[in-house]
Amino acid sequence: MQDLLLLGDEAIAQGAIDAGISGVYAYPGTPSTEITEYIQASKEAKDRGIKSMWSANEKTAMETAIGMSYAGKKSLVCMKHVGLNVAADAFVNSAITGANGGLVVLSADDPSMHSSQNEQDSRFYGKFSMIPVMEPSNQQEAYDMTRYAFELSEKFEIPVLLRITTRLAHSRSGVKRVSPLEQNELKLPSNLRQFVLLPSIARKQYNALLEKQNAIEEDGVSSGYNKYIDGENKSLGIVACGLAYNYLIENFEGGKIPYPVLKVSQYPVPKTMLQKLYDSVDELLILEEGYPIIEELIRGYLNLGKKVSGRMDGTVPRAGELNPNIIAQALGMEIAEGFEASSNVKPRPPRLCDGCGHWDAFGALNEALKPYSGGRVLSDIGCYTLSALPPLQSINSCVDMGASITMAIGASEAGLIPAVAAIGDSTFTHSGMTGLLDAVNRKANIVVLINDNSTTGMTGGQDSSALGKVEDICRGVGVEEDHIKIVKPLRRHFDENVEIISKELEYEGVSVVIARRECIQTLARRMKQKHAEKSTTSV
Repeated sequence: MQDLLLLGDEAIAQGAIDAGISGVYAYPGTPSTEITEYIQASKEAKDRGIKSMWSANEKTAMETAIGMSYAGKKSLVCMKHVGLNVAADAFVNSAITGANGGLVVLSADDPSMHSSQNEQDSRFYGKFSMIPVMEPSNQQEAYDMTRYAFELSEKFEIPVLLRITTRLAHSRSGVKRVSPLEQNELKLPSNLRQFVLLPSIARKQYNALLEKQNAIEEDGVSSGYNKYIDGENKSLGIVACGLAYNYLIENFEGGKIPYPVLKVSQYPVPKTMLQKLYDSVDELLILEEGYPIIEELIRGYLNLGKKVSGRMDGTVPRAGELNPNIIAQALGMEIAEGFEASSNVKPRPPRLCDGCGHWDAFGALNEALKPYSGGRVLSDIGCYTLSALPPLQSINSCVDMGASITMAIGASEAGLIPAVAAIGDSTFTHSGMTGLLDAVNRKANIVVLINDNSTTGMTGGQDSSALGKVEDICRGVGVEEDHIKIVKPLRRHFDENVEIISKELEYEGVSVVIARRECIQTLARRMKQKHAEKSTTSV
């Protein structure tokens, strides 16, 4: 097999293809998006008939993957860390149902919040659900571990969580492939009640999950992904998890570390390996991306015994992602100082694309809201969230997917009338539809501005589940026909759009204004592709 130069995301995608998956399901979210995109673009995946879909949200993606596993085939489901919150109901219960075909859940965490609302650590979900967690330290391990995660899933008949972070997802390295496996044949569970979580069944299967825990922990020793690496200097022992191990070895010539190191890439971490390190050294330093999960376990409630340093005592910063310099400082090593940034370099905050329809949609909304006091626009997650910044400064919230409509309901019931919800078309079908149904049932006095750019724009233009369906959905949940308005967010329609929004702000009830204009980026790509196809045809 050929060697490939791959992003971490792409290494996982290729590893899944070579592991014999039959389907991948996802909702786009940085830094996980490229996994599904790679599989969708892969000729090999197409030739193998691998199914792929951008699902309406992470919960539906998770449930679809569970369905494929139920039928005996291997499935991969991908999301970012906050997406795992959305999928949590199905995810946690999948540990109880177990897996029939291999089921791997990829969660991409985002320490430092490069494009996220928080820094939550997906390893907690693995611990909470009592399933194995794999955490690669480089791109080759990302490929190898993906294949192994499917093997592990079928060995213990439970899902496996594969956790990566932003730097691994979006950095590139050489990857050596091995021969791909064939896909599984259709095979139903031997126990046709396995996936029926009635309490009497669930109790038995929960006990079976508990009984597997010792064997799962022992696998963390035999698999080789957790490694005890001895060192001569026993004054310090280091636990380095996932990518933190790479940062650690960068500080030592030839990667030769003088201290004993426990490299952790598979959870739960075997107690025997932690005990061996603890007994061999004077004190411990814990290096882990995200939350101090291992550090808390080692410290325990009473923090008795040997000194344990890490994020909890400030040896490593509590927030943000790690890097080689942070680890060097934690080890008391000198670090090279860089050059000061030139004062001539001006900061460049993110902004909406030139020509984006959101400029005109929020411009009209701002004008229509001038007769009212400020703070009335509850928004959501998407490109349009950038309207919080100058010069628009239109929105006043961004909490989680779909929260705009339900927050507007609560604000209106508190007396903030009119209250406006701003949401995108993809976010609307992800988590906004149920909120709109609540609004109709409550007869809430709100205006919902749906920014319909016909794509999932913030993550690169993936298919939107809402395409061609937005007004039908609004009618279906009970919004009155007379108060579903479609506007074209263009400068030449400014006065007309302001008048439409102003009238809906005066209406006492639920109204929806759909600002529909194709994303400027997907339009450009579509026209370029159309031109290329025309040129090929004419030749």
